[in-house]
Amino acid sequence: MIRRLLGGPGPGLDEHRQRHGELPRPALNTLTTWLDDSGLAGRGGAGFPTGRKVASLAAGTPVVIANGAEGEPLSCKDATLLTHAPHLVLDGVSIAATAVGADSAVLYVHRRSMAAVATALAERRTANTDRCRITVSEAPDRFVAGEESAVVSRIEGGAAAPRDRTVPTTRSGVRKRPTLVSNVETFAHIALIARYGPDWFRSVGERTEPGTMLVTLSGSLPRPGVLEVATGSRLGDVLVAGGDCDPRTVRAVLVGGYHGSWIPASALGARLSRAGLAAYGATPGAGVLRVLGFDECGLEFTAAVVSYLADESAGQCGPCVNGLPRLAQLLDQLAFGPADDALVDEIRWTTGLIDGRGACRHPDGSARMVRTALNVFAGDIAQHRLGRCEALTPRAQHAKGGTW
Repeated sequence: MIRRLLGGPGPGLDEHRQRHGELPRPALNTLTTWLDDSGLAGRGGAGFPTGRKVASLAAGTPVVIANGAEGEPLSCKDATLLTHAPHLVLDGVSIAATAVGADSAVLYVHRRSMAAVATALAERRTANTDRCRITVSEAPDRFVAGEESAVVSRIEGGAAAPRDRTVPTTRSGVRKRPTLVSNVETFAHIALIARYGPDWFRSVGERTEPGTMLVTLSGSLPRPGVLEVATGSRLGDVLVAGGDCDPRTVRAVLVGGYHGSWIPASALGARLSRAGLAAYGATPGAGVLRVLGFDECGLEFTAAVVSYLADESAGQCGPCVNGLPRLAQLLDQLAFGPADDALVDEIRWTTGLIDGRGACRHPDGSARMVRTALNVFAGDIAQHRLGRCEALTPRAQHAKGGTW
């Protein structure tokens, strides 16, 4: 199953109800059982089992947060979903909030989604659809603004910066209350599972990672955009059917976004799931697929990404303050300056130095992406040592004595 999501305005509340029926209100035990039986994992990137997260909420009056910050520059699936089907997301929020006994819920979204969400909420308030109060909070346009502890900090009125956590958010989140933070796509799936059941959800996708997921396609392909695909779909099939892409034009694919992993074109037969991508050190993450064509240099693209990540850090710990800027300098030299073994060795040493030592996972994700780039673009590194480039760019053609 591969279908394209349109970004236009979604149906109003009346049409939404005609399509999906009235809002179900399962009890907490019923909802967690459904979620466990469905196998739904979070769609924000980490892939944590949703039923287990809901069940882990500590005693007290919890807060529910739907995270649609989408700070990843290569992703637009959350914004597309909130525009295309805002009531489905809000249904999931309402179902979860009612089940766990929350008295308030927050949609934490990027400004590009604010208008669609505000319109949908106004309809629901007029119809008295939701039992708990649902409000909207605008997420800053920052890469780290969607990290779970940064979301909590922002909702509390602070900066959208990650915190050094020792206690899970489900135990102590917003103002020390148990807090359920899940991606907006996860809440849309909750709404569907509550209506159609776990077996319906499991009817597509991989057995161990069932259902569908939203994927943002971008890069060197004729039709970028957002797709809904069955988990476990072959990467090549997604690119061909969803993006009209000729696999012969693909050099590599960045899977999972700026904190993801590069995989070579030879791996396009891999399945879009954690199990299917494990051999390549990759995961689907938040469903980002960025295609690198033969006219692009993978090292130049990676250097630009690392420079961006260094600028977007929270600046709270040594790996971000010192490590990422140094890594950006080294990648820039590898991409545009003379390359040698000592430079590559220093890049590997620096990634090892920052990995696992940060206050959040921002340095870890950056280091992972760089490691996979060094492996996948080993041929580019060899050419750069000679002052050449494998990419069919004007620079590469000039270096080879050719013409563009």
